[in-house]
Amino acid sequence: MKKLDKYMLKNFLVLFFMTFAICCFILLMQLIWMRINDIVGKGVGVSVLMEFLLYAVAGVVPMALPLAILLASLMTFGNLGEKFELTAMKAAGISLFRIMRPLTLFVALLSVGAFFFSNYVLPQSQLKFWTLVFSLRQKSPELDIPQGEFYPGVTGYNIYVRKKEASTGLLCDLMIYDYSAGFQNATVMVADSGRLYFTEDHQHLLLCLYNGESFENLDNQQQKAMQTQKSVPYRREIFKRKQLLIDFNSGFERMDESVLQDQHVSKDVKALVQSIDSISVLSASRGREQSNKLIDTRYLGREHRERKVLPPVTEEDRERRDPYVIYAGFSRAEKEKALDYAVKRAGYARDVIQYNAIMLEDYQRYMRKHAIELHRKFTLAFACLIFFFIGAPLGAIIRKGGLGAPVVISVVLFIIYYIIDNAGYKMAREALWPVWQGMWLSSFVLLPIGIFLTYKAATDSGLFNPEVWIREAERIAAWTKKILEKHKNNRK
Repeated sequence: MKKLDKYMLKNFLVLFFMTFAICCFILLMQLIWMRINDIVGKGVGVSVLMEFLLYAVAGVVPMALPLAILLASLMTFGNLGEKFELTAMKAAGISLFRIMRPLTLFVALLSVGAFFFSNYVLPQSQLKFWTLVFSLRQKSPELDIPQGEFYPGVTGYNIYVRKKEASTGLLCDLMIYDYSAGFQNATVMVADSGRLYFTEDHQHLLLCLYNGESFENLDNQQQKAMQTQKSVPYRREIFKRKQLLIDFNSGFERMDESVLQDQHVSKDVKALVQSIDSISVLSASRGREQSNKLIDTRYLGREHRERKVLPPVTEEDRERRDPYVIYAGFSRAEKEKALDYAVKRAGYARDVIQYNAIMLEDYQRYMRKHAIELHRKFTLAFACLIFFFIGAPLGAIIRKGGLGAPVVISVVLFIIYYIIDNAGYKMAREALWPVWQGMWLSSFVLLPIGIFLTYKAATDSGLFNPEVWIREAERIAAWTKKILEKHKNNRK
């Protein structure tokens, strides 16, 4: 390896790993903010949180990697241009493509690695990530009853505590609404004090109340029986000590990963292709079955398609069998009965068609999700190459290094890429476009930009030089003026 290749790789790798870490951190913070309700207040251990962060980092790599390549290549060639090192290399007879060669090989290998990452690592990490998210959602929140407000964190209960003694853990002036048996059979309890305990298996909550009373609504049957005895429709109880055993699972239980095994995010290319093929066969079979059923069903007097051909009939027989002629000969009651029967048959046919459409749409939606995930594994690798061929020549043109202009330009370009990519994804998801068109839309848009910038940088074009644009505008104005004068002379 020549000194030039080592120098380029050294500068690029330092900036790449730095920008990649920054991008992962920013995207990870965004993801945590979106999932904050699934994490905070659950009382899980540090190991579970670290596992959540590990799987989350793997999930943000597909977005962080292209952005890091764009920013690192832009900063690398911007620094070279700002320090006139790029000018010196070109003066020595080294072309831009020769300067970019080691980085191009590295980014190409990185793109291949990105494909293998999205094909093997990402499905497993997404499977474990969503399993962990759903497990955290099902976990009961950490018990922390506030003072002076009702606490609805225990299912079926609403607990109010006026004051808590931190030293002894005693709860003072309690009011408890127990609607676990339904709002019509709610129980209201008040007590001077109480204590909360967890059972040894952490499956139940034990609430001990002291010096209080409870009021229980009676159900309708009890109320009717008590009303005949001229009694009140509720039960009152005064107690010195009362214990309540409440279901409250405070432990953390993981879901079975097999529940999410059939989801598109947890499959590699081979599994995605197999799923698409199998569901395509099922969808085609279901479509043929439904169409044959509609054809075989008799509507408005049509004969069964497999019935033998009837012998020719005369014009008189044809008129006698005409449904309009038959209907005209009915009485009023018979007409109403026939119309009612026809409406019911039409409604039944409509329901069957709607049900079949829903079933076929489920198959189509399933295939679109898997096809989108299949194309996404390839678009990630291709996006890495495109962003390199945008960032490297753009940095050579603007000749600005550091974290100023390159960061602004990179963010703007990545936002444009994200908007286009998201628009194409939604078009593919809603079946407005074919899946391959929607998923490759951003690549089709950005690839010509990368080719154009690479050509301009290789030919030392002053793309962002105002003087160049002024000269081009003057040349176009002069050409337009010449054409207009020639046209005017021809009219004379």
